[in-house]
Amino acid sequence: MTNTNIKQNQIDTSMWRMSVAPMMDWTDKHCRYLHRLLSQHTLLYTEMVTTGALIHGDVARHLRFEAEEHPVALQLGGSEPADLAQSARLGEQWGYDEINLNCGCPSERVQRGAFGACLMNEAGLVADCVKAMVDVVQVPVTVKHRIGIDKIESYDFVRDFVGTVADAGCEVFIVHARNAWLKGLSPKENREIPPLRYELVAQLKRDFPALTIAVNGGIKTDEVALQQLEQVDGVMVGREAYHNPWWMASWDALYYQDESRQRTREAVEEQMVLYMEREAREHGTHWYSIARHMLGLRNGLAGARRWRQVWSDHRLKTLPPHEVMKLARTKPAEAVPA
Repeated sequence: MTNTNIKQNQIDTSMWRMSVAPMMDWTDKHCRYLHRLLSQHTLLYTEMVTTGALIHGDVARHLRFEAEEHPVALQLGGSEPADLAQSARLGEQWGYDEINLNCGCPSERVQRGAFGACLMNEAGLVADCVKAMVDVVQVPVTVKHRIGIDKIESYDFVRDFVGTVADAGCEVFIVHARNAWLKGLSPKENREIPPLRYELVAQLKRDFPALTIAVNGGIKTDEVALQQLEQVDGVMVGREAYHNPWWMASWDALYYQDESRQRTREAVEEQMVLYMEREAREHGTHWYSIARHMLGLRNGLAGARRWRQVWSDHRLKTLPPHEVMKLARTKPAEAVPA
């Protein structure tokens, strides 16, 4: 048995039981800080960071995160094994718990860079990329991919892809249970139009029982998540976690049997304000760019619409965040009894 196999076999598969998907423009460090306030155990992912951005750009800007965010995974975009190895090493040095390779994004910009979902056509290259990363880091190297691309709907395609990449040392696969259409659909349409086929992800787990298989795509309720966890090792939730983040507050108890942390929306909001003040003091970050991530925190409650309006009102940008919170919690004059 090689050192790589020993390292990979030490993976705790429970790390992938529940996770929040990498989402461009959304799952930045501020969003992840909010999500960590809601769940201590859920695995959080960065936005996709390209190898070029790390090798030629501002590494700290792309990789800085708070210690409270652990466990947190870095998702990379790229297709050159050497560049990915260099970027994975940087991710490990900055303290990330996992390095994930994006083989699922269908956007034209990503395709022009010859990575993302189009890599599923080149399983051998993906295997080379994975091996290059596995050889230089001790943290798990994982792959996020689709069940197929364009009109390729045969299960054999995704089965062979997983088998080839697994042979290179990857033991964790996060599978978006839709095809990626590389032409004719926008990224948004690619999340909605190709049909969900969860049964193919479950079949992967049956065919590769030693691998850790997590499912992604269209999961919006605990009922669906629990059903999936009867067949696979993990569930990755995307936009529902972003738009309705309070859902995550129940995950530690439900999915990890940990009821030690009792929280309220008000307490989370107050902790976010403290974080905003700290970010402004230490990094010059304006609270407005942080507040956008918590606008769904009070969804479903009376007064939620006005609360969102206050926190997103650009006219209040000059106020300190604790003053904005005070305004958001104050009932409008017409609602206050005379």
